[in-house]
Amino acid sequence: MEEGKVSSPGGVFAHLELLEAQASEAAVKQEEKEQQEEKLARLRARVQELRLQRDKLKAKLDLQQKEQLGKEGVVSHPAQPSPRAVLEWKIKSVKSMLQIFYLTGISGKLTKRGVCFCISTAYEGTYLDSYHLDLLTKPEVQISRHSLPTFIPLQQIAKKYLQTDIRRFFTVLADHLNAYVGRRYQADQLQEHFSDQIEGTLQRNSLCNLLVFNYNVSSKSKTFPFHARLLYGDLCCSLPTEVVVSCTPDAPAALAEMAAAHTDLFRHVALHKAFSSFSSIEESLVGAL
Repeated sequence: MEEGKVSSPGGVFAHLELLEAQASEAAVKQEEKEQQEEKLARLRARVQELRLQRDKLKAKLDLQQKEQLGKEGVVSHPAQPSPRAVLEWKIKSVKSMLQIFYLTGISGKLTKRGVCFCISTAYEGTYLDSYHLDLLTKPEVQISRHSLPTFIPLQQIAKKYLQTDIRRFFTVLADHLNAYVGRRYQADQLQEHFSDQIEGTLQRNSLCNLLVFNYNVSSKSKTFPFHARLLYGDLCCSLPTEVVVSCTPDAPAALAEMAAAHTDLFRHVALHKAFSSFSSIEESLVGAL
């Protein structure tokens, strides 16, 4: 009977701890959402400005076509804009695009043959890596060279967006890169700051979208082992889509309850931050063992 009385408050404490972690995460997400909305408003204003420039250029080209028709009479094929006019339009479009990308961590400079882009990545305000991508603009947009990891699906993204929507191309590419470095950063932080709790080696693939590791929870003279498997099914996300945390089959009910709490934390909180919040959960649940 005494064990039943202790276990129940422990479950309540674990639930309260989980709610506090979720509330903290929600506050962070709300702040990020507000920042994204401000950035989106600036981008929309810039997009509107670019559309006006495009319409003016189109009107200018239409006028040139009409003047050409007036000189030559009715022709079977409408006059095409001159190569110089097309080139000027491409250069103006690229410069405008670079100004927009600068707001999203993507910078670039014009080269003799095209544009050299730099994609800067970060996770939770911590700058991580920069990747470079050279594009040729003549005769059509194509990738010349890059420093992206081989496991980033660059060709797949390029095939889908590069010729039709270059802004979307860079947006998707940046999402992939930021998610990858975010997952890698979390795994590095876990190994660096919680190595005393990790049993053996943290297993991860190159893309860091599959993490497998064993870890221990200790209380006084007792040690309780857990096994975790985190799968990141969405490659544009730094949080896992599938989490499995298990303990030994004959483990007490309190340990199974702790495994469930850890599972939920891994789904919603960065990996190293989840480990930081384990202590309060352990105090409330291990005390029931």
